[in-house]
Amino acid sequence: MFDLAIIGGGINGVGIARDAAGRDLKVLLVERDDMAAHTSSASTKLVHGGLRYLEHYEFSLVRKALQEREVLLRNAPHIIWPMRFVLPVDEGMRPAWLLRLGLFLYDHLGTRSLLPGTKSLNLHKDLRGKPLQKRLKKAFAYSDCWVEDARLVALTARDAKERGADIRVQTECVGIARSADHWTLQLNGPDGAGSEQAKVLVNAAGPWVDPVTALYDQSSNAAKLRLVKGSHIVIARKFEGDHSYIFQNKDDRIIFAIPYEGNHTLIGTTDQPWSYDEGPAKISDGEIDYLCAAASEYFAQPVTREHVQWTYSGVRPLFDDKSQSASTVTRDYVFDYNDQDGAPVLSVFGGKITTYRVLARQAMKALKAVLHVDTDDWTKSVPLPGGDFPADGFDALTAEYAKQWDFLDKDIIARLVRAYGTDCAQILDDVKDPSGLGTYFGAGLYEAELNWVIAHEFVTRAEDILWRRSKLGLHMSEAEKAAVAQWFAVRATKTKAAGAVS
Repeated sequence: MFDLAIIGGGINGVGIARDAAGRDLKVLLVERDDMAAHTSSASTKLVHGGLRYLEHYEFSLVRKALQEREVLLRNAPHIIWPMRFVLPVDEGMRPAWLLRLGLFLYDHLGTRSLLPGTKSLNLHKDLRGKPLQKRLKKAFAYSDCWVEDARLVALTARDAKERGADIRVQTECVGIARSADHWTLQLNGPDGAGSEQAKVLVNAAGPWVDPVTALYDQSSNAAKLRLVKGSHIVIARKFEGDHSYIFQNKDDRIIFAIPYEGNHTLIGTTDQPWSYDEGPAKISDGEIDYLCAAASEYFAQPVTREHVQWTYSGVRPLFDDKSQSASTVTRDYVFDYNDQDGAPVLSVFGGKITTYRVLARQAMKALKAVLHVDTDDWTKSVPLPGGDFPADGFDALTAEYAKQWDFLDKDIIARLVRAYGTDCAQILDDVKDPSGLGTYFGAGLYEAELNWVIAHEFVTRAEDILWRRSKLGLHMSEAEKAAVAQWFAVRATKTKAAGAVS
């Protein structure tokens, strides 16, 4: 019997699994699709305090998130790095004095030692003003961090597994029975149907928390989620530099324009109500028009529908605090703990990537009495796999590996270090020339990398590596992507045949 069964392979579920496994608990996590297949791979990919949340007086959430920025940066410097954001002052929007006050609070609410503070910019003299419309004269530049969101999930899950957690992808929980002292989960996975038992259940299914609850509590009809769809567009690179822009909109919302995947710009996000009957989250024509129009209010050269090269959408499972606007619903997390009707269950509502580690520790505190564990903050100083190098050490590590494997293009080495950090040394171990990496698929992807992510990062299909563990799908031709899919199909056939023989 497991101590803890977790439903949901998004950032909250894997964060709790890692924290619990590190406390020597016997942990099971099941995910019906791939790790980060939905919400956790569809974010704006920021580790940030949430500047706009200050307007809604969410000081506790902002402080908590700001304190976490540099913790996460130190623990995963390969997939998280500092980024400067340029916030133009625009007539008719929030006045300069209000923006400066908010940024002063932003600089001082949380601990900040690695990230520089806010600076004022003259957009007519600073190069960062060049892509913008001439009416914009002044801006502020402040700091936050970028994160490869789906990789954060995969690496957290991997660390949980290495600490003893049983992590199962492509495994759906189709039935849940509650007893006085344990739970029984009916599971459908790659190897067929089965069941597992656990003392405690954690419902971290994100947008599907309510449907999972219905599996064991048929009488529950009090939905506690506000489901909000957020969509992004990707266009060709719109501006030079490694900074980003944050633009104010007339509807009091904001959008970001962020350098993305080398030669692209990411623009987002929207806030649209979503319901289960809509099916998988997809961007609407109205959302595309909204993002294009919002960006065009600031860029000197308009953004049009014809510029859009790719889009993605996700559903945010926000706790329903009865706010009238989707934009003002709290982004903080809320727990619902119940042990009155049998074995304990902890349901997780809301949350954000930046605070996932704090959420996981708080979950352990909520379950302390029943699981009999300490609640020390052990994850604060333990890096994720591949992240055991200094927060400012990316360039040095890349140069070291580029020298050691000098037969590989430096851009390929840089991408591998960004994805895998010090684990590159294991992926490239004993490789003397490109032939040692196996089949080449394009965009810097070799067979050796596919074998690594299958063995260590729960990858089972081509889309898992092309669109979640990486965004190589953006850089590959249709023929190259088809070749990767064919490689997985052949491998699956061979694996099935080998299993039948054994």
